[in-house]
Formats: sequence, structure tokens, C-alpha cells
Amino acid sequence: MQEILNQLGDLVLGSVPTAIFFLILLAAYQVLVRKPMEKVLADRHGRTGGAMDDAKAAIAAAEAKTTEYETRLRDARSEIFNARAARQKAASDARDKALAEARTAAQHRIGVAREAVERSGAEAKAQIETQAAALSQSVMAAILPHRAGVAR
Repeated sequence: MQEILNQLGDLVLGSVPTAIFFLILLAAYQVLVRKPMEKVLADRHGRTGGAMDDAKAAIAAAEAKTTEYETRLRDARSEIFNARAARQKAASDARDKALAEARTAAQHRIGVAREAVERSGAEAKAQIETQAAALSQSVMAAILPHRAGVAR
């Protein structure tokens, strides 16, 4: 058993330089690799986070501009629609006015023509009555010549 303890002691004694070298290597890793890498990662995270914030702000600004553009587009369409409706109403009003004027003029011409026809009919009736009386006198004179002479 003594021999095992001696061998064990030799192993532990032989491992001390390895353990010291391992501790030195661990300290060198902390100073040379881990701390600078953490610093670079923190800086990168700060830049990435800042870029993400900038990207979020740019997206929000783009959405605001999109909303503003859509609002202006909707307003412009509404104005165009209203202007178009106003033009259609003006054209309709002008057409209605022209139709009313044409209707009035036609009514006037119809009235004038009706009066002319009535006058012409009245004149023709008067002429017919006048001619009828003269014709009846002629017919009477032709049929009854002897009475016409007696009556004279």
C-alpha cells in the first residue's frame, strides 16, 4: 500500500506543474480572449440594437408617410369625384335649360300656328258662308227664275 501512496504522491507532484500551467493558460485566456470578445460582442449588440431601433423608426416613418399618402390620395379622388359630379350637374342643368327653352319656343310656335289655323279657319268659314249665301241666291235665281222676275 505504501507503494501505491508513493506512486500517488509522485503523480500529484508531477501534475503540479501541469496544474500551474493550466491556471496560467486560463488567466491568459481570460485576459487575451474572453474579455476582448465580450467587449466586441457588446459593441456589436449595441450597434445591432441601434440599427434595429433605426430600422423600426424608419418603418414607422414609412408607415406614417404611407398613411398620409393614402389620405391625400383619398382626398384627391374625392375632389375629382366632386368636380366630376359638379360638371355632370352643370351639363344636366344646361341640358334641362336648353330643353325648357326649346319646349317654350315650340309651345309658342304651336300657339302661333294654332292661332293662324284658327284665323284661317274662321276666314275660310266666313268666305264659305259669304259664298254660300251668294251661291244660294244664284241657285234660287236659276231654279226660280220666274219668281225672281216677279219679285223684282
